Amino acid sequence: MLKIQEIRELIKLIDESSIDEFEFEQNGSKVTLRKHQGEVTRTVASPAPAPTEEKIHSEPVARTTEPEQKQVTEPAKVSEPSEPDRSGLVSVTSPMVGTFYEAPSPDEAPYVQKGDRVKADTVVCIVEAMKLMNEIEAEANGEIVEILVENGELVEYGQELFLVKPE
Repeated sequence: MLKIQEIRELIKLIDESSIDEFEFEQNGSKVTLRKHQGEVTRTVASPAPAPTEEKIHSEPVARTTEPEQKQVTEPAKVSEPSEPDRSGLVSVTSPMVGTFYEAPSPDEAPYVQKGDRVKADTVVCIVEAMKLMNEIEAEANGEIVEILVENGELVEYGQELFLVKPE
């Protein structure tokens, strides 16, 4: 496919010449330039999947005629299960952006599992940020009722990691 600068140069050359039509085909892509009443028209036809087309601005005005577009219909939305009732639950959130790890190392058991009782100072996971392993504590006494992220998943600042039912 021609580069944008090359197409711009072609438009300018055709506009300044007595040529009314120019056609170029390469690797299944076709560029057609036609001059009508002092305007230059550019038609681009590409094989599927079509590469991203970029608009060209030049003097005189260049108009783009695009190939026929297919109409895409969206699939029917599947109703998602409603969120669990979080009233009375305490969420443990990530204090930083990083990678969530449920265990101190891949060959060890997770710090906590659903149903485990924790104290406020109990380490529940590690968030790795910039090669530093940061232990995250439960910050509440209670029972782990939900683990909201998967091991190895990237987490954002303030993202909920666990739900704790306080005692």
